[in-house]
Amino acid sequence: MSTILDAQGVCKYFGGLKAVENVSMSIQWGDIFGIIGPNGAGKTTFFNICSGIYTPTKGTVFLDGENITTMRSESIARKGLARTFQNIKLFKHMTVLENVTIGFHINTKTTIIDAVLKNKRYREDEKFIVERGLQILEQVGLLAYKDTHAGNLAYGIQRKVEIARALATDPKILLLDEPAAGMNPNETMGLVEFIKTLNARGYTIAVIEHDMKFVMNSCNHVLVLNFGEKICEGSPDEVKADKAVQEAYFGKGFIAGGAAYA
Repeated sequence: MSTILDAQGVCKYFGGLKAVENVSMSIQWGDIFGIIGPNGAGKTTFFNICSGIYTPTKGTVFLDGENITTMRSESIARKGLARTFQNIKLFKHMTVLENVTIGFHINTKTTIIDAVLKNKRYREDEKFIVERGLQILEQVGLLAYKDTHAGNLAYGIQRKVEIARALATDPKILLLDEPAAGMNPNETMGLVEFIKTLNARGYTIAVIEHDMKFVMNSCNHVLVLNFGEKICEGSPDEVKADKAVQEAYFGKGFIAGGAAYA
């Protein structure tokens, strides 16, 4: 497999605080890649660098071989990197379909003038995004909710709608920031299956999570951060067996026997 997202020696300093220090990472096409670590480990800051919200103090980031280190987040999104955030950012008074179709506008050609005049280009774009929005909802199993206002949905379904909206940008890679936050165990396991289904359909996915059972059951490859530095990278089994990870993140003896990840 070839590399889709590559970070080399990435650092991010806020004054004297080293939020991310010399972190390198390579995510392969078709992978489900997890990033874990304690609160304050630098996970979201690292995601923010990869998605263009922050510019790194040092280091470089490549998306499908192209240097995106200093690009703005909108430009990186157009290049094929989509992400969700820790807090759900749906428009709760809009329907599920309307929320998803918003994601298409980053790649349409309609201008403000087109929208005001409702001319041919506007009508063609609107027809296209509604058709594609319905296709995505069907693809991810949310078509039954297309006319439901997002604010009326269960929390776990709202998370899935947010991911579906990110898919509307036609991403090469999807970055999910704490997707299981606030979910009950049943919702969490449903999300695991949802992400595996997306991956089976060809989507490359990177996940930040605190829920270790979620990460170990969904990800093929895991990177561990602590105090902004990479302390381990490997398969879930390799990460669970790493003593530095056990001491820094899980606590001594926490994963003895592996029962927590069954």
